[in-house]
Amino acid sequence: MFQRPHIKELISRIKEPRKHIQVIMGPRQVGKTTMVNQLTKEIKIQSYFVSADAIAYSDKAWLVQQWEVARQRMDIDGNEAFLFIVDEIQKINNWSETVKLLWDTDSRENRPLKVILLGSSRLLLQQGLTESLAGRFETTYMAHWSYTEMNQAFGWTLDQYIWFGGYPGSGNMIQDEERWKNYINQSLIETSISKDILMLTRVDKPALMRRLFELGCLYSGQILSFTKILGQLQDAGNTVTLSHYLELLDTAGLLGGIEKYAADIIRKRSSSPKFQVHNTALISAQRNEFFEEISQNPKEWGRMVESAIGAHLVNSALTEGFKIYYWRERNEEVDFVLERRNKVIAIEVKSGADQSNTGLNQFQKQFKPDKILLIGKTGLSVADFLSLNPVNLFK
Repeated sequence: MFQRPHIKELISRIKEPRKHIQVIMGPRQVGKTTMVNQLTKEIKIQSYFVSADAIAYSDKAWLVQQWEVARQRMDIDGNEAFLFIVDEIQKINNWSETVKLLWDTDSRENRPLKVILLGSSRLLLQQGLTESLAGRFETTYMAHWSYTEMNQAFGWTLDQYIWFGGYPGSGNMIQDEERWKNYINQSLIETSISKDILMLTRVDKPALMRRLFELGCLYSGQILSFTKILGQLQDAGNTVTLSHYLELLDTAGLLGGIEKYAADIIRKRSSSPKFQVHNTALISAQRNEFFEEISQNPKEWGRMVESAIGAHLVNSALTEGFKIYYWRERNEEVDFVLERRNKVIAIEVKSGADQSNTGLNQFQKQFKPDKILLIGKTGLSVADFLSLNPVNLFK
């Protein structure tokens, strides 16, 4: 069975003496539960798995009860170590305070119960961790599947990955594209928005947020001001509301807004966002056209290529800890600017006939980046770029 690279690090952590709570976060359907199931088969530790997503309403009393079940099972089996796994932990009210109380109690009583928490809402998980569990946890972020992973697991070609994206649950559906589109729209998009955002966070205008998501996918790879977006949405919302909704969509692993690169933070945060999906399947599933049609349209296919590269960078940034921006000055533009530990890398994507790089030249003169990279016919191939870990560019 195919295993994601995260599993080796997680196994080594679990085999260590009880030190920290292991928190695994990431979008829906990227293999968090599957990875934990693989882990429990490989390590010689008894385990107890529960999911807050499987019941209608979860409060802290449910979590306390389940934690006690894990304690009792550990005592009955006479194990020196036992693994307690809770999926969709963010569904539980005041989960972080409850976990802190239970974890600290086990620590005082020298009970070697090990804990893994899984969750698909990065915003709610991070809030709980920083507010209550400082010093008690380690995190693993599982991003959407890469081209290399989809190729190895399902034999997908580069073009298939660019169009169908990186959801492993859809890996065997692409021969029936209508079925594939229905699966992505109903089982992934709708579930992520309704369960990971609307049920857990206050959203006064859910229809507005859904429309923002649709537009953001349509314009993935393009720069639009929130003012212009409001005009298309035909809603009485404001730019602050749209910015907040985009942040919620981003933390659910759906759609984000890349900020403009600038010398100061204020100018970065006041810029118009460049929309970027986390997974190109989110674009393809909502379009009326099919793979064969779009792949024959150079302009539309070029946009898909740039979105695939952007998604690769966004997912890598979440796992590797670098920043990602775009840059534009008058008519000159650089598609992506990466920043990590004071090092800057400029990346331009040229998938069509236009192979000019005046934007890179202008950016280089103004900011003197540590490295510039052209992706396309005269530079690094798209396949090669999607096969590498972008953090290695900083070496």
